[in-house]
Amino acid sequence: MSSYQISVPDSALEDLKQRLSLARCPDELDGSGWDYGAPLQDIKRLTEYWKTGFDWRAQEAKLNQLPNYHRRIKADGFPELDIHYLHQTSYDAKSIPLLFVHGWPGSYVEVTKMLAALRQSTNGVSFHVVAPSLPNYGWSEGVKQKGFGLKEYATICHRLMLSLGYDKYVTQGGDWGYMITRSIGLLFPESCLASHINMIRSDGPPKWTQNPWQALQHAVTPYSKRDKEGFERSRWFLEEGTGYRLEQSTKPQTLGYGLTDSPVALLAWIYEKLHDWTDEYPWTDDEILTWISIYWFSTAGPTANLRIYYEATHTTTAAAVHRNRTNQWIGKVKLGLCYTPKELSVIPRTWGRTLGPVVYESQKQKGGHFAAWEIPDEITSDLQNMFGKGGPCYRITGSQSKL
Repeated sequence: MSSYQISVPDSALEDLKQRLSLARCPDELDGSGWDYGAPLQDIKRLTEYWKTGFDWRAQEAKLNQLPNYHRRIKADGFPELDIHYLHQTSYDAKSIPLLFVHGWPGSYVEVTKMLAALRQSTNGVSFHVVAPSLPNYGWSEGVKQKGFGLKEYATICHRLMLSLGYDKYVTQGGDWGYMITRSIGLLFPESCLASHINMIRSDGPPKWTQNPWQALQHAVTPYSKRDKEGFERSRWFLEEGTGYRLEQSTKPQTLGYGLTDSPVALLAWIYEKLHDWTDEYPWTDDEILTWISIYWFSTAGPTANLRIYYEATHTTTAAAVHRNRTNQWIGKVKLGLCYTPKELSVIPRTWGRTLGPVVYESQKQKGGHFAAWEIPDEITSDLQNMFGKGGPCYRITGSQSKL
């Protein structure tokens, strides 16, 4: 295990400033607000601040204070990749190893607000936290071959945990973190003993032929006001918010030319999601530009992270894991579900129980897609309640070693 130091070259910073100074913005319709996408006034303000006021070196120094490491990990059929990850051990050697997996357009930094609390023993439980930059993201190496899909992402994360001496562990994730940790549970249930997820999807209402008990519960449980509001949120996303997904799932290379050449294009592409996918979270300009800068300066570049959308939906062999499979029953991993009102898909709890053996559920009054960043105390509390004394997964992993 080798420590890792983030060090963006001065030449990359100068290149960014030059590109920002030459940026051209489109016009905008009067009164359009957010209806047509990221507002011109916001993008102009953020572009100017990125160019003249934002201090990447200060943010880089903060990121380097985290427990950064890297090591080479291999997925079958692909060369070894240099994987960056955070590894914060708890003070108690018997703490539960927790794999935190981010999604798009997030990164490993989403876990950072929870690190201090997860390290401390609360309710009889503490955690050793491992939070990788996924391949193609952040400071991890990019993939140069076709076909690196959910199975390979899951394998990299699983083998990272094994390499750290954690042969039994639990997971937490949303977005691609949801699909990857679900894939880990499908492929490696002997090691992944429980998962907590904050993005909850399903194939629809429970079916009598597949989930008879859940189907009975669903049949006798009327939809609540919250359920109906959730359907409306899900409808909005499907009708107004999925254009990015179609492009990234079908022609990521074409989109990548714009995002790689223009930092303003990357800013607008991601900033829109930070606004639309959160529950009125009060983003600061420094937060926004740190998130965007991690993508701009990433080891693999601003295009590589898009390709997971293509690979996860274009699987070609029976051994591969399609993204739709993660929305179906996975029976060997205990499951904790966290429902937030401004997630991209907000489904009734009877639907969520079709995903696997649900042992813990929570419904939040606030929060959106980036729950670990928006409501870190709530996610931390879920983990402490699910795995702590009196919880359904107390001492689930037993004593663990660490390297």
